[in-house]
Amino acid sequence: MRNSEYLRYVALGDSQTEGLGDGDDTVGLRGFADRLAGHLAAASPGLTYANLAVRGRLAGQVRAGQLGPALALRPDVATVTAGVNDLLRPRFDAAAVAGELEEMFAALTATGARVATVTFPDVARIVPLARPLSPRVHDLNDRVRAAAARYGVVVAETGREAVATDPRMWAADRLHASSLGHARIAAALAEALELPGSDGTWKDPLPPRRPRGGARTVAAELAWAAGFLGPWLGRRLRGASSGDGRSAKRPHLLPVQAWTA
Repeated sequence: MRNSEYLRYVALGDSQTEGLGDGDDTVGLRGFADRLAGHLAAASPGLTYANLAVRGRLAGQVRAGQLGPALALRPDVATVTAGVNDLLRPRFDAAAVAGELEEMFAALTATGARVATVTFPDVARIVPLARPLSPRVHDLNDRVRAAAARYGVVVAETGREAVATDPRMWAADRLHASSLGHARIAAALAEALELPGSDGTWKDPLPPRRPRGGARTVAAELAWAAGFLGPWLGRRLRGASSGDGRSAKRPHLLPVQAWTA
């Protein structure tokens, strides 16, 4: 199917696809999937869009809870992004996570849908305390690329670009992209899907910024640990998830608003 004929876009995933870091629960979340829908609608004005993502979901939960509803919506184009929540768990199994993604790739492409996904940046370059997770990120990315190749899924290589780890691309919690980050992810997916008007400028570095002094850096790290790392660890110890009690923000195919992508 030519990209000018896309009529139904369905997004599957976790908090990044839901849009955390781009707006909030008071004013509303936007996120890369909403922004990509804007890119798609510019090429296909009749496009409708559904977002099935729920924050906190593991890859297996995305497959179990979102794949069936996604298939029922008969998408022409779909995005599948999951695995970071798994990567942060002590008992991470890259092969199992990639297997969940591959099942979604297989099922969606079997219907004729055009499917896109992303690779993940090295979290150690965003959160220095997460340095032990770097091998996990590289392993998962390699497996995602291999699974995508088997099913003709297009991959936006956001994990390979230096700009992806610029702090300005990330929200204050360092777990979710900022509005700028979400816009760049959407642009990367638009390029991967070869949408009209897309290009590689999403890879461009941001303007230089004044470096922070040592004392301010330490203070910022302590504030982040208290404000975000502590509560996240607390939820893990309680067996709770940020997505408990939540459902998809946009479970039905609806026309795309006139957003600026």
